Formats: sequence, C-alpha cells, structure tokens
Amino acid sequence: MIPEDRLVQIQQRFEYLEAAMADGSGDIAALAKEYSDLKPVADQVASYRQLLADLEEAELMLSDPDMKALAEEELPQLKARLPEAEAALQIALLPKDAADTKPAMLEIRPGTGGDEAALFAGDLLRMYQRYAEARGWQFDIIEEAATELGGIKEVVAHIKGENVFARLKYESGVHRVQRVPATESGGRIHTSAATVAVLPEAEDVDIEINANDLRIDTMRSSGAGGQHVNTTDSAVRITHLPSGIVVTSSEKSQHRNREIAMQVLRTRLYDMERQRIDSERSADRASQVGSGDRSERIRTYNFPQGRMSDHRINLTLYKLEQIMGGDLDEIVDALTADHQAKQLAEMGQ
Repeated sequence: MIPEDRLVQIQQRFEYLEAAMADGSGDIAALAKEYSDLKPVADQVASYRQLLADLEEAELMLSDPDMKALAEEELPQLKARLPEAEAALQIALLPKDAADTKPAMLEIRPGTGGDEAALFAGDLLRMYQRYAEARGWQFDIIEEAATELGGIKEVVAHIKGENVFARLKYESGVHRVQRVPATESGGRIHTSAATVAVLPEAEDVDIEINANDLRIDTMRSSGAGGQHVNTTDSAVRITHLPSGIVVTSSEKSQHRNREIAMQVLRTRLYDMERQRIDSERSADRASQVGSGDRSERIRTYNFPQGRMSDHRINLTLYKLEQIMGGDLDEIVDALTADHQAKQLAEMGQ
C-alpha cells in the first residue's frame, strides 16, 4: 500500500503549481517544467484515490438494503482494478531520468565484419530514421562518412522530438547481424557487427566548457571531387584537451561547423559525466552487469530466420523485416518495462 500522506503531498504540490501558473507569479518557465513533469503522476494519483473512494462507498452501500445488490455487483469489479492501479501508480512514482525528455545524438560505427559491417551500419541508420519519422521526430544527419559500396564508416545524427532519449537510450551497445552478404557467392552466412551510441543532448547549463581546454583547427573539407570540393578552410576540428575527445564537422559554413562541433562535444562530455555518476551509483549493485555498456552485445538480427533477439531481456521476435523498417515500439516498450521492474525491485530491497 502506498502511503496516503505521500499521495496528498503530490496532489497539493500539483494544485499549487496550477494556481501559481494561473496567477503568473514566479519563474513561469520553471513552474511550467515542473507542472509538465508532475502532471502524469498527479493524474495517476487522482485516479488511484478515486478508485479507493469508490471502493469505500461501495462497502458502505452493503449496509443499505436498497443498495446492497448494486454494491455486491460493483465491489468485485472495483477490487479487480486495484492491483493494476497500484502497479501503475508505483511506476509513475519511480525516479525519473532527467535526460529522458532531451533530444539525442545518435552515433553508429561499423565493428567487426569489414564491408558487410559498414552496410549493416547503414541499415541501422535507416531503421532509426524510419522510427523517428513514424514518431514525428526531426532527424538530421550532422556528420556522415560513407564507403564505396554504400555502407557507413561513421555517422552522427541529431534527433529532436518528444521523449527522444527515453525511447532510444536502450539502443546503445553492439548490434550483431547474421546474414548472407550480397558479395557472398557461396551462400554462406556471415556474422558482423555495428556499435550504436545514443547520448542525451547537453545544453549550456548542463556542462561548462573552459575555452582554454579547447584546441580548434580549421581544415579543408573533403568532397566528392571536381566542382564539389570545398576549396576554403571551412571544416572544423575541436579537441577537448583534458578528455582527449576530438569532434569534427564539415558543413559548408565554418560558423555552423563550430556550432555543430561544440554541440557534439558538450553532448559527449555530458554523457561521460552521466556514466561516471551512474557507475558510482552502480558499484555495489548486481545490476551493473548488463547496464548498457556500449561494448556489450545487446541484440542479434538473424536475416535467414527473420529473427531479432534482444539478449538483455531474452526477447525474440520473428518480424525482422518490420523491425528494420522502423517498427521498434514493441522492443522499446519491453526494455522500458524491464528497467521499471528492476527499479521497483531495488526500491523494495
């Protein structure tokens, strides 16, 4: 049973925020952010407390001869709804990842497997593009290096929309593919891999960068040859000296390249800090194994069998064509539910 005083506190805070916003007093932006974050929880609390009130009323009706029959009909239905309502409320009360609502940087690089790994990296990029399109997100490629066969050496994309990081954060890790490459004449199945990293986008307030810690170089952008070669020194490479992180951007505008490179650098430094804090928190937890380390193999895409297996939650789906077409919600929902279950288990310890 969830303590009533905690539910009352949430309801009172939500009512205060509503009143403060209506009055236009205080920091409206901060109030609106807290209101938006608290509203789903407050709605769940209100729904749960209403169910408890309906149960109490139905039990009182049992003593009224005129209402007893109706109460006996309603009570089993109300009691049956209670476990589900309690579970939904417990999930709503779980600590939220502050980065869940942020945009994200998606980075994909081929791993073992040569040309086939690069082609698979391209397939993953298209899978995420289609998923973003289906959810109405904005998907912008800000850095891409392609191979001669149409694969990808490296790609960095910026994704904006509702709850982008919350939906994509479980994609970080090694993705393995098993299939017969187009270049394989003998029909043998090859195994190759690509690494995916999903980083919450950092804002200026999230991470402070000292200008003295940066080395900024300009260089000539590489092009496709002929008239497409950029003959000005517009490409920008920024090196963050304390961490050794190197970021490049090769758009046509040097000013825009600086903006993009700094945005990517902030995001990578923010992710490093988040991982450091998370590692400290997880040091004494058994759940540290399988925590989303990007060196960990998380998923296998088996094309001959039309199968996708997520190894973290033992989920196997035989709808590989739909998944590669961007149908990821079933996987994301299962990973989210597993994470919530672990949070609830930790809270119960």
